[in-house]
Amino acid sequence: MPAPRFLAACSLALSLFSGCGPAAAAGYPERTVTIVAPAAPGGLYSLFARIIANKLEQRLGGTFIVENRPGAASVVGATYVAHATPDGYTLMTATSTTMAINVTLHKSLPYDPAADFAPVMLIARVPEVLVVNAALPVHSIADLVALAKATPEGLSFGSAGAGTSQHLDGEMLKAVLGIPMTHVPYRGMAPAITDVAGGHIPLMFSPIPIAQPLIDAGKLRPLGLTTAQPVEALPGVPPLAQVGVPGYEASSWFMLVAPAQTPQPIVDKIYDTLGGFAQDADVHDEFNKLGMTAVESPRPDALKAFVRSEIERWAAIVKKAGLQGAE
Repeated sequence: MPAPRFLAACSLALSLFSGCGPAAAAGYPERTVTIVAPAAPGGLYSLFARIIANKLEQRLGGTFIVENRPGAASVVGATYVAHATPDGYTLMTATSTTMAINVTLHKSLPYDPAADFAPVMLIARVPEVLVVNAALPVHSIADLVALAKATPEGLSFGSAGAGTSQHLDGEMLKAVLGIPMTHVPYRGMAPAITDVAGGHIPLMFSPIPIAQPLIDAGKLRPLGLTTAQPVEALPGVPPLAQVGVPGYEASSWFMLVAPAQTPQPIVDKIYDTLGGFAQDADVHDEFNKLGMTAVESPRPDALKAFVRSEIERWAAIVKKAGLQGAE
């Protein structure tokens, strides 16, 4: 057989054997699909995973389940997914920590975000809010600065784990205000914010949907937002940049990914099935109420360049905070 025909035949055979052709995508899903949330239950990883699972079940049929795999600021779950069979039956909700921050934060990361994952779609951008325990005599940034300076060894601030957006937000606040603060990492948002509400630690940054029920219950007091613009879900809460933290602006993002080498027809089918996700009335309304911004996602191929650019952007922030190779 001439070489070109032989190579073509081999390519076709491999495609059919691996189930990666268009026919395999047409029948997808033929069994249960797992969407991994690489954090403890109760956080935004789980929230987004559930929303996406419901949308895919409604539109594709089949069964989509959410599985929490917490640990090391999403490293445990991300490593598991990076090594999962790339057949479209394991997906993951990932954030800027998973896909960008961890690269510079860790001396040795057991996965490569740019090489080990196939981006499927960008889900949302997530502003965060600085909250303090409601019993503290802190009603402004000036109050916070005064309390930190008057407290031996300063104040502690919580996060969902080392290298998360809450951790970096806190380090940036500490640097801008020049106040003593000590980071206390937790295994997820739920235990961290529960300890702030309970008075075990005084403050932290939090995604709005996680903090809002405790703000409404009078257990947390919001001081300011990480974005330059106000957020509909928290009327009256100003951007930090406007109330004593000059130049402060940061927000995280969430993305749906699959293991690298997942057949492109399946990746494209998931993206196309979720097409218009940001404009779905129920999603748009829910995101607005929760203080999140649904986004129109670029197609999967374009997201690869987005991930690389975010790795570079967050590398500068991590280095400025003095956290390069800290984990």
